[in-house]
Amino acid sequence: MTKIWGRNDGSNVIKVMWCVGELAIAHDRIDWGGGFGGNDDPEYRAKNPNGRLPTLEEADGFTLWESGAIIRYLCAKHAAGTLYPEDPRARAAADKWMDWSSLNFAGFNAAYLDYYFRLSEAERDPEAIPRTVAALRPQLEILEAHLGENDYLGGSDLTIADFPAGSLIDRWIRWTPNRPGYANVEAYYDRLAARPAYQAHVIQPNDARTAQAQASWS
Repeated sequence: MTKIWGRNDGSNVIKVMWCVGELAIAHDRIDWGGGFGGNDDPEYRAKNPNGRLPTLEEADGFTLWESGAIIRYLCAKHAAGTLYPEDPRARAAADKWMDWSSLNFAGFNAAYLDYYFRLSEAERDPEAIPRTVAALRPQLEILEAHLGENDYLGGSDLTIADFPAGSLIDRWIRWTPNRPGYANVEAYYDRLAARPAYQAHVIQPNDARTAQAQASWS
């Protein structure tokens, strides 16, 4: 059986697990990293020399790390022509959004994790979240314009393009106090939230952290 090493609320684990859920792959997710430890375990390091999460391990011993690579591999293997576009231009466009999301959109997530969960109240800069939101606005405007013409980042249907940014949209929507409105981005989130795999592997793993983040707003 396919194994996914990583705790269910890890940022990169979430997007892989959402992909696994969309593909309905029989799997065993192993709690690993964070409070569970294990990143420096020699046997784990043999699978993933970075000691990070997630790691895919298949029944024949094949292992793969880097969440984007895992998503591309699983979709190419199980969903060629749907989640993994066969047309080279459509696939390149999807790859473009995957890379853009990791390089340009994901930065707010680390800032939010630091502020809400990693720093004590005394260590927090009260301007950290407003500053992060302001810095993200150009990226949100790019998303807003694109989603005004497309239901999903890859076009009319869910593809590999959506897993990186789509998995983070839940945190943007639910962890941002006084969130500026982007109607197309919020409609996109509503479409994602209606998907059972997104509910199970993105929204539910974030629920506890969402409650903690929102409690700090008052």
